[in-house]
Amino acid sequence: MGLVQLQRQLVDYRTSLYDEGFLDEQFTQLQELQDENNPDFVVEVVSLFFEDSERLLNELSKALEQQIIDFKRMDARVHQLKGSSSSIGAQRVRQLCIVFRNYCEAQNREGCQKCLQQVKHEYSIVKTKLESMFQLEQQILNAGGSIPV
Repeated sequence: MGLVQLQRQLVDYRTSLYDEGFLDEQFTQLQELQDENNPDFVVEVVSLFFEDSERLLNELSKALEQQIIDFKRMDARVHQLKGSSSSIGAQRVRQLCIVFRNYCEAQNREGCQKCLQQVKHEYSIVKTKLESMFQLEQQILNAGGSIPV
């Protein structure tokens, strides 16, 4: 595949992530902070999001396995996940975290369990999609091209 085709594919793919609600304008703002002095800024920030999210999701899973659930502590973890999702523009994850927090506040174990599964699912999708986008960007750079804005 030629460079121009790769660049077109990237633009189309990125557009689809916005159109399908996976990303919002916060991701655009994140990209605008990247420059030639810090060319890996977005990948680094998103990688930190991945690490943090996986830790929080594991903690939430363990908390829901307990006989007695500390809903306040769970809510704090969901709040962290909502904040980090929001900071990179992971819109669907953020929206589910809002619902999740309502279940924590209501101390609804079943609602929390259902919501955790939904958050894990959306997180998995956005992670895969962002990794694919980063791989496409790397192919363009390896071919001597520049990343289209």
